[in-house]
Order: sequence, then structure tokens, then C-alpha cells
Amino acid sequence: MLFVKTDRLKQGMRLARPIYNKDGVLLYERNSKLTVQGIQSIKTFGLLGLFILEPAEPVPPMTQEDILFERFQTMTVFALREELNKIKQDKKKGNKLHVIVNNIMHRYGSKDNKINFIQNLRSREDYIYKHSLNVAILAAMMSHVLNIKREDQMNIITAALVHDVGKMSIPPAVAKKDNWNEDELELVATYEQAGYELIGNIFYGEPSVKRLCVQMNKALKGAEDIRGKLSLGAKVLMVAETYDTMTAMRLNLPPESEVVTLRYLLDRSQIYDPAIVDALVQSINILIPGVSVELSTREKAIVIRNNEDNVLRPMVLGFKDNNIIDLEDKNYKDIEITDIMKTMDNRYVIDTQTLIDNGFHVPVPKEAEMHIGIAQEEAQEGAAAEAYELKKFDPEDFDREEESEETTDETADKMTE
Repeated sequence: MLFVKTDRLKQGMRLARPIYNKDGVLLYERNSKLTVQGIQSIKTFGLLGLFILEPAEPVPPMTQEDILFERFQTMTVFALREELNKIKQDKKKGNKLHVIVNNIMHRYGSKDNKINFIQNLRSREDYIYKHSLNVAILAAMMSHVLNIKREDQMNIITAALVHDVGKMSIPPAVAKKDNWNEDELELVATYEQAGYELIGNIFYGEPSVKRLCVQMNKALKGAEDIRGKLSLGAKVLMVAETYDTMTAMRLNLPPESEVVTLRYLLDRSQIYDPAIVDALVQSINILIPGVSVELSTREKAIVIRNNEDNVLRPMVLGFKDNNIIDLEDKNYKDIEITDIMKTMDNRYVIDTQTLIDNGFHVPVPKEAEMHIGIAQEEAQEGAAAEAYELKKFDPEDFDREEESEETTDETADKMTE
């Protein structure tokens, strides 16, 4: 899977992620081939770029939980846009903000299992809304791992949703630039500060919301006077903010992989609390079986067993000679994963008998086809059509819709317990 900027899209490229319009309606399904007309439409949407499948790459598998996560992202972001615009224009919070916070808390604030954190497509116009929502979801899961009490969790989620409201007032001529000079950075800081004052006025009964936003902003900008005074919630927001910023498509930079981003966080323990980074690792899947990686030896490999104790040192199978390498083994301490493979070019044939001899399950052809999505049309025809038939968001309707789906999937049951 590759990230391709909009101006480099070409006819015939296959989509790795679905595309929705501004009302949340599915326009292009995964594996759809781009047409000249489609590329023009995508440029009209203002998307920064797309995730594209390589010519021989199969469609990545998606579980029912993945579908529900992506659906929740898509539907919630439109409601959040409405609420943040209300805060900006009317200087007060709308009726749906509390519902959005509750929905995030209900789905991700008490989860005991990791999720596949799927990054969404972004445009300049919706970047703030999608970023804020993702930070809130990550913060909800991490705060649960850290056993933060419910009231504080709610405040952390709220702060995540509104922390960038000041940036919504930045003049378009400045906002659309890829890089800001010193004067523009000062201007942006002025709007950020105005946003925090607005948050303080609107959430006067919940002063911790503004405090969390201000502390996170100061700490990420390197303010030394705030280091020893950071609240636990602000530390959570710092990690969630940085992780989403780095792994998402950005205005001026391509997305980083989960591995590069995690190493960035771990290598800066003076900024990012290691206990908080560990809470992130316990919340989302990073290096799981099936992920193709690049090693420090320049060899390419595939993860065949994850490592819960040290997520960056799983067991892998080298493509070149089918050699199984347990990176946790001290004999391989000089080898590490440098990145997730950005391309599947120059792939090697994997000897499945080696896997079987070492106790690993190798799917039969039909099972493998179902897993990678080749044969899933027949099994999911009706369910997928219903799952992607998105309407304009009503937060309370989403709960009722999901209840009707609970009986169809065991994973969905766990999400809504």
C-alpha cells in the first residue's frame, strides 16, 4: 500500500481505502480502479492524497470491527464539524458535543482489546475535524489502559475534540500554506491562544478542559516551565496528538509508518512519558502477523508472531531465504525492524512448508482467499452493502443502528457490551 498525493494519481490505480462524500455516502469502494473522471472528482474534494494498492497487491482484509471503526469515524466527523463550527461562530457548545463524547467513551473508553487504528483520508477543509476525532479515540483507549477515572476520561476526550478550535480561524491564505515562516507561526500561536480562551469561556464549569489543551500545547512546543507540572491527561493528549499527526496524511509531509512513529515517541522519553507510550501500544495493533517489514540488515521480512512484551521485536520470516528470526532472541539483538514496507515490489516466494514445520497454520486456498478478500464478495455482499450505506449523522441514531447489527457478528457484540 502506498500513499500517493492527489496530483500524482493516475488512471487505473486501485484504492486501498474507500472514499466518502461530505455527507458520509460511499462513493468509491476499496479495490475500485481510478478513472479520469474519478481523479477529477477526487481533486474537487480537496483530498491531500489517497492510499493506493500496488498492481499485484491483494485487498487488505477488514474485520467487522474494522468496518464499524471506519464507519464510526466517517459518521462522527460530520457531527463534530457542525459542533466545532458552532463553537467558533456562536461561542457556545451545541447539543451534540456531549453525545459525541459519550459515544467515543462508550465504544473506546472501556475496550480491553486492541484495535486496528485505521487512518482516514483527509483534505485541507476537514483536516482539523478528522485529526481531533482520532486524537479523542486514541486518548479514550489510552486513558482506559491507565485506569483514569471516568470523569477525567470524559474531560480528556472533550479536550481532544476541541483543542484545535482556534486554528479554524486562521486566514485561508496562511492555513493553506505547507510551511509557515516566523511571522506566520506567531500569528498561528495568537489564534491558538484565542481558541484556548474561547474553550475556557465555554467550558467554565469544566476548567480542566482548557487546562489540558494549554498544557499539551506548551509541552509540545518545548516550554520548560510546564514539564514538571503536566497532568496525566495532558501527557495522554501529547502522545495521541503526535501519533495521529505523524501517521496521518499531512498538509506538507507524507505519513510516517507506525514503527517510525513509535520509535520517535520512545526515543524522546524526556517529552513523552514512557508509561503513556506503553498505554498506546496496549491500545492499538502495530506489528501483527502478516505485516511486511524492513530489517536493519536491509532484508525484507513478514511478521509471523507478535511480541506483547516488546512490540518492536516480533518473530519474522525473511523473504530471501525463508529464515525464521525471533528478534526477542539475544542472538539477534543486533537486528531490528527499521520500518514497515512501503512497497511490495521484489517480493520473494515464501516456502509454506517451512511455516508448517515450525508449527504455524497455513490457510488452505479457499481460506486464504477469504482472508485476503479475494473471495469475500459472496460472503459479505449483503452485510457490506448495509454497513456502507451511510446517512447524514444523527449520533443517537447510530446507537440504534448498531444494536440491530449486534447479532450478526461476535466482535460487534463485544464493542457494544
